[in-house]
Amino acid sequence: MNPETPLWRQIHPSFMVASQPGSQAFRPTPKDQDLLSFDDGSRIPAEASWQRHTGARGLASIGVLAVMVDECAGEGLPVIADGIPDPEHVSVAFSGTTTSQRKAISKRLRDFAVARGWQFGPVEASA
Repeated sequence: MNPETPLWRQIHPSFMVASQPGSQAFRPTPKDQDLLSFDDGSRIPAEASWQRHTGARGLASIGVLAVMVDECAGEGLPVIADGIPDPEHVSVAFSGTTTSQRKAISKRLRDFAVARGWQFGPVEASA
């Protein structure tokens, strides 16, 4: 995967803090098994990624932010093109990191994404 490839991250409304995404939007939860879910921006536009996430799957997202493959690599996080559940899906692996490392890394990833700006949205959260 190209180091400059954007990775689309759906931002759940609960991850917003004072109109800004919190760093938890860029950190896997225990149910994620150390993997953070993204779409490969070289294979699907940000808006199409959002529409599939919210429309086809019925999941909540107020918009799409992006980090680059090389930003993940710079944090020691491998990007895995797993293609599950969609051909464009990739996972960023946090395995081997401690809780404090995850918190620090997720803040840096969030800062990269926020500096880049919304790639699609934000849209009003429904219901």
